[in-house]
Amino acid sequence: MSQELYTELSGKLNKAIAGKDILLSLWDKTGLNLLAVAGQQGLTINRDKDTIEVTSKDTLGGWKENIVGMKSWSIDNDGVYVRDHESHKLLKSVFDGDEPILIKVTNQKEKTEMFGGLALLTSYPIEAPYDDAVTYTISLTGTGALVDLEDVAITPQV
Repeated sequence: MSQELYTELSGKLNKAIAGKDILLSLWDKTGLNLLAVAGQQGLTINRDKDTIEVTSKDTLGGWKENIVGMKSWSIDNDGVYVRDHESHKLLKSVFDGDEPILIKVTNQKEKTEMFGGLALLTSYPIEAPYDDAVTYTISLTGTGALVDLEDVAITPQV
């Protein structure tokens, strides 16, 4: 293999991110401790935009016309249920209450912050099949912006 091809291919591989390295974490109620959700297996970050139809009688060609409306985000996370871990105790507390929770998504391998925001815990089922591990699923609905932390310059507090 030529050095140029090797450099090109290895450069592309170095930019790929393994899903196993991405963690969802929650700030505790004091704001001092960041807890990775225990037992994580899957993580989906959903980012959506509403569309608003603006078609009128004089629209040409019979095609609907739309404009962009409001944006929203949510996170779906699942994994093995670790009932006595602090993160699941916190999730239970947040589910029992109505307050939003501050979340952070990080790349544990690169030690980088990816996303952060306030979210409402809208679903927290626990599944217990007879032939498999007990699992959890959470659905978080964002309230306000999902901040791309890789694009935000963080100024240290003195």
